[in-house]
Amino acid sequence: DNKIERNVPPKRQVIDSFIKLSAQIGKERVIWRYDPVVLTDNIDAAWHRKNFELLAAELKDYTNRCHISFVDMYRKINRNMQSIRAVSITEKDMLETGKGFAAVAAKYGLKIYSCTESYDLMAAGIDPGSCIDGRLIAEITGRKCDFPKDKNQRAQCNCAASVDIGAYNSCRHGCLYCYANFSETAVKNNILKHDPA
Repeated sequence: DNKIERNVPPKRQVIDSFIKLSAQIGKERVIWRYDPVVLTDNIDAAWHRKNFELLAAELKDYTNRCHISFVDMYRKINRNMQSIRAVSITEKDMLETGKGFAAVAAKYGLKIYSCTESYDLMAAGIDPGSCIDGRLIAEITGRKCDFPKDKNQRAQCNCAASVDIGAYNSCRHGCLYCYANFSETAVKNNILKHDPA
């Protein structure tokens, strides 16, 4: 875990933050993401199902939904993943892992969605989802919203049009699967430039 997400806070801290946020703004406004799913010699579908269930048991009262995705092995990410011997994920792997997730989600009363997957996971009980979900926004706000599909995303993305407030080369987590940081030097330089005021 720490080999993949090198500087992410401990899971207990992340779970506690999730629970506090849910208590403040409501469970319908907090979405759990379990992504990306990475497979290696030591991390298989059974490992993910067990880990997913541990988290689902803790988060079930603090969210209604979970979004999953499988790692996209872009050239840079593929290079980074060699250190952990990541394997290419097949459609069979996605289906097996997805079925495990869907069974766990059903057990804990969670709705599970996929995020920008080229493979249809509906056979596993997972509907295609959207991170920026126009229907959910309308439901939460009680307003009629007619958002167009975001034309700046990949073809499989179902997100409503939105504005990204993030910045490339700004995250300190150092995850091997990250496509948003190009180099540790660029991240360090940007952090030095950051003025929290």
